[in-house]
Amino acid sequence: MAVPKSKVSKARRDKRRSSHWKLSVPGLVKCSKCGEMRLPHRVCKACGNYNGREVV
Repeated sequence: MAVPKSKVSKARRDKRRSSHWKLSVPGLVKCSKCGEMRLPHRVCKACGNYNGREVV
């Protein structure tokens, strides 16, 4: 049976747990027509272009 050999301090425990709760930054790309930052594989909110043509 697995039994810990010694107590893990609060600081050590919290350091280990801290990395799982960070938010990741979404990968943004520039729109080829207007230059506004947008999410990849989505229509540009500023000009309505997607894949080189106007969709909206």
